[in-house]
Amino acid sequence: MKIYTKTGDGGETGLLGGIRVGKDHICIEVCGSLDELNSMIGLVRSGEFGEEVNSILLRVQNDLFDVGGRVAACLGESSQLPGFDATRFKFLETKIDQLQAELPELKQFILPDGSESGCRLHLARAICRRAERNLVALRELNLEFDLQKELVYLNRLSDFLFVAARFVNLQANQQETPWSVTPN
Repeated sequence: MKIYTKTGDGGETGLLGGIRVGKDHICIEVCGSLDELNSMIGLVRSGEFGEEVNSILLRVQNDLFDVGGRVAACLGESSQLPGFDATRFKFLETKIDQLQAELPELKQFILPDGSESGCRLHLARAICRRAERNLVALRELNLEFDLQKELVYLNRLSDFLFVAARFVNLQANQQETPWSVTPN
């Protein structure tokens, strides 16, 4: 299989189901944000931290491919549509609760900093929030099926990434930096 097809040279690309849209279409924006998030999580996984978070992130990467496939099929019918149910975000809720049980209670906002892996997780969280905002915009269109579960998943994933950043920083003995209002 050739990696280049030349079918996108005019500024359009194909979605699952054979629909062609401009590369600036909101559906492509969502897919691009998901791809960026997945790549960032791959970068996070290349770092030094415990296997517990790494194994969760590997599962998340696979889930993100499924979300991307569903987004790529949301404008037309496709036989290639992966399933997606509430067990995906329920899994994240369980992992959030497990990690958070080991963290000190958060009493104020903290800056996104700490260890390198912690900072990468904070950046992944910010990218996830963008993907979530883009998905909200996509849902305004006349879609073939609802993407509510995928939206909930991204919302839980950003929460997980925040808690994972705190957890990784705690394991690395990195103090959290509280946000302080800058005086005028």
